[in-house]
Amino acid sequence: MTQTDQDRVMIFDTTLRDGEQSPGATMTHDEKLEIAGLLDDMGVDIIEAGFPIASEGDFAAVTEIAKNAQNATICGLSRANFKDIDRCWQAVKHAKSPRIHTFIGTSPLHRAIPNLTQDEMAERIHDCVTHARNLCDNVQWSSMDATRTEWDFLKRTVDIAIKAGATTINIPDTVGYTEPAESADLIKRLIAEVENADTVIFSTHCHNDLGMATANSLAAVNGGARQIECTINGLGERAGNTALEEVVMALRVRHDIMPFDTRIDTTKIMNISRRVATVSGFPVQFNKAIVGKNAFAHESGIHQDGMLKNRETFEVMRPEDVGLSGTSLPLGKHSGRAALRDKLEKLGFEMGDNELKDIFVRFKALADRKKEVFDEDLIALIRDEETNTAHDRLQLKSLRVICGTDGPQEAQLTMTIDGDEKQVTATGDGPVDATFNAVKQLFPHTARLQLYQVHAVTEGTDAQATVSVRMEEAGKIVTGQSADTDTVVASARAYINALNRLLVRREKGKPDEDIKTVTYKDAG
Repeated sequence: MTQTDQDRVMIFDTTLRDGEQSPGATMTHDEKLEIAGLLDDMGVDIIEAGFPIASEGDFAAVTEIAKNAQNATICGLSRANFKDIDRCWQAVKHAKSPRIHTFIGTSPLHRAIPNLTQDEMAERIHDCVTHARNLCDNVQWSSMDATRTEWDFLKRTVDIAIKAGATTINIPDTVGYTEPAESADLIKRLIAEVENADTVIFSTHCHNDLGMATANSLAAVNGGARQIECTINGLGERAGNTALEEVVMALRVRHDIMPFDTRIDTTKIMNISRRVATVSGFPVQFNKAIVGKNAFAHESGIHQDGMLKNRETFEVMRPEDVGLSGTSLPLGKHSGRAALRDKLEKLGFEMGDNELKDIFVRFKALADRKKEVFDEDLIALIRDEETNTAHDRLQLKSLRVICGTDGPQEAQLTMTIDGDEKQVTATGDGPVDATFNAVKQLFPHTARLQLYQVHAVTEGTDAQATVSVRMEEAGKIVTGQSADTDTVVASARAYINALNRLLVRREKGKPDEDIKTVTYKDAG
């Protein structure tokens, strides 16, 4: 590698592949395209767009993302067999810069799954990487569960993959098992001891099972890795993956001891973080590094005093660096359309005249119910507008609940189902339970509620509540979200939104909504 290459760390984002594997985080076709566009725009080097063999939906999404990508390399995942690799190539070949990513589990535990000996696995790695390289000049090979693979065998497989034509070697910590010193040493030893190691890029892919994904990734970079695999908000199976925002900002803030650069426009981090949280249904925890609601909040008197005198006293980066406006001045019912447009632009939302007109009407309605409308309220308003559309088959018309200490709680619900207005009164153990029972009476279904979460958007008793629900039916998992100053109304809309998504999933011939048809372990 040149000196420039040595100073550059490539960001490989797998939000749309490994991140989407989180139960309930499945995204629609259009949502995948949107997130891919945002990743491309913010400067991500490689976007792992999906697993093309998994379903017709994944294949269609990867194909269209490949066609639309402007700058990023578009990568697809494939297991170590020719059928997977061929399918992957058919999807990514449309990109200006395509990549095939093939993997196999090399640890004793993973070798036992296909019941392969070391020699048989070595032969398969050679054949599959060779086949992929004959299709595409850019081939990544991953040794799944590398951190629990015997050193001699790991070294052997990496050597085989390089000689077969791999251009990137990924060393995944698939179950979050390693620690920083070990992570750095593993990369160092491979670079030092594997023949022709200087001809490839070494990559790190860390999971957060022990809370060390970011530390392990940065340690690997210090050890010689020049690609970090990560996801927005750390989304991913179990405890998640390395968070893109954390490694990127760590490299930027601590450039004094980690003199490496990325192409990421950090001012776009907050916007894509919010969007991924919305489409995945996985809200960001308040104390999450970089993008959490409290990441730049200061309540302690000592901290506030220090901040007033010098922001650097208790902040190692500025809110503006990650796309937060320096101030959060609220709007009110007397605010005009120009002020709303200006505020939305500062929050990263470009609105056409018709879109602004629709949002302005909802903003005024919200402002009549709240004394002050904060940035978070506007974001929730826009996301709610995007999530609940006039084209949905199920629509909430009106809801009235009766609750209190005496007697069963009651919900009087009116819904439009495929254009027909229907009404019902139902009871339940609390107003939300009564409301959900009413919805189920009007629209019978067998979906099971897996998750119900309520988050206050801002402080105060007049705060909007953002409600997320996750539902499962016959292996299909969907999420729904909505926001309102009335928690029960938000709950009803989120529940109905999830059902609308389920209806789309039920329809045949919807490649963008097909569930995964291939069972596999992740490649990291």
